[in-house]
Amino acid sequence: MEIGMMISWCVFGLIVGSIARFLVPGSQPLGLIATTGLGVLGSFVGGFLGSLFSGGAATLAHPSGWVGATLGAVITLVVYMKMSRGRVAS
Repeated sequence: MEIGMMISWCVFGLIVGSIARFLVPGSQPLGLIATTGLGVLGSFVGGFLGSLFSGGAATLAHPSGWVGATLGAVITLVVYMKMSRGRVAS
């Protein structure tokens, strides 16, 4: 994987993760790296869900790729918040 591609994924993940954090109500104690990871993981979740419904692969160049990635990041964030609700921060 080229360094340019990795930087592109990180920037994309940061943008998508930030949008997801803005859309989900409540406090999310995530830093910059975790927000980027949320966006990247959300893009995989969104791509997977998109391929289930359409039968094809969602691409980043298409607007539905951005929407799917954001939706996937929102789903990932909500699941993370539900799973970490019972934990006590030390």
